[in-house]
Amino acid sequence: MKDNGSVSNDILKQLPSSNCGGCGFKTCQEFAMYIPEHPEEAKRCTHLQAARQSKSTPSGIGDLLQHRNQQRTWLDNLQRPYDFILECFENDPGPRETILPYNPQLVKELGVKKGDIMIGRPMGMSCGCPITHCGIVTGVDPRNGVINWCVTGPLRPRTEGFIDIGYYVAQAYDGIIREANTEIKLGKRYWFLPRRCMLQWRHSGLVNAVTRLKDGSIKIRVEGLFIG
Repeated sequence: MKDNGSVSNDILKQLPSSNCGGCGFKTCQEFAMYIPEHPEEAKRCTHLQAARQSKSTPSGIGDLLQHRNQQRTWLDNLQRPYDFILECFENDPGPRETILPYNPQLVKELGVKKGDIMIGRPMGMSCGCPITHCGIVTGVDPRNGVINWCVTGPLRPRTEGFIDIGYYVAQAYDGIIREANTEIKLGKRYWFLPRRCMLQWRHSGLVNAVTRLKDGSIKIRVEGLFIG
């Protein structure tokens, strides 16, 4: 039988590492350390929905996570179907997102550069997400005002400060598919669930780049984004 430390590590692998604070803890790691003694509290995280959906919670947290994977319904948190889960690249701190501020001139005015901590909210038809996004800038095109960043949680902005880019249009996601409910084809529009989405809501996008990797996973780029 695993000790609490080993169980906590197993749980941490299932959590989004976004440190959003929605569970009441400052970090996902702190929450993972709390769950072994309080398995019923796994329902605090939208990424562990099986505890909320099942009629009874398994006695061991390892069983809980296994139960969660076995019970995948391919429905988002609002019970809407989706086609695949979009994962982060292994060494990235969060999902790769390409964005265009509503005022692209802000990129020059604020001096946005690689490595900056930034916040903003995707508004309008591109996404319309009600949650402010936080992340780390990975690249900037000052001529066109386009920014590439990895979306993370709010912990670093809270402690280290940030640049507020305001409202923006979400242009694209880049990521990895390891779980899909259908065949993925170039040029088709799909519903997908970003693994680290705090709301666990489905997104829609057009797949316009596909690379099949040796381990069977698929590297993709998805553009034309919206939520719903």
